[in-house]
Amino acid sequence: MIGVGKIKQYTNVLDKPLTKGKQEVSLSAFAFLFSELVQYNQTQVDNIGELERRLEDAGYAVGARVLELLCHRDKGNRRETRLLGILSFVHSTVWKVLFGKVADSLEKGTEHEDEYMISEKELLVNRFISIPKDMGTFNCGAFVAGIVRGVLDGAGFPAVVTAHFVPVEGQQRPRTTILIKFAEEVLHREARLG
Repeated sequence: MIGVGKIKQYTNVLDKPLTKGKQEVSLSAFAFLFSELVQYNQTQVDNIGELERRLEDAGYAVGARVLELLCHRDKGNRRETRLLGILSFVHSTVWKVLFGKVADSLEKGTEHEDEYMISEKELLVNRFISIPKDMGTFNCGAFVAGIVRGVLDGAGFPAVVTAHFVPVEGQQRPRTTILIKFAEEVLHREARLG
């Protein structure tokens, strides 16, 4: 009866299976790490646009890895092939894994056929950030825009993804909107599949 009822011990973290485990990270640890990321990059750049680009690049790497992990874990290595499917995947599954809840809204742009928006009343990366007046319209949501772009590119849906503040009447803080503008090839492919 040796070993009955014992849990298999792994000698290395790389030997552990990728099954669903505890998916929570301490909010204070994340806030500290993210603040350090912003501060470090702020010392390396000359302007706000470059800082947002660096945060987006950091987010892109995260998004590519999140896509691989979620496709392996939840979908049995199956990926979305339709535009609305991938948008729903980002809006619900990816958002829930990263932020613990589904995004507040997913909308199609009214002016352009290739634009979609994911809106969040209080995006986690902007929650504890106070932006100095000299930094103007700096938006830490660029990091999340990079994550979304990384997921979309990895899934074969190239897009330009940007983060914007949108004022809300009656609220002190604006909501954050992640604007997704898909490449023309994505729309042509979607029309063929239609």
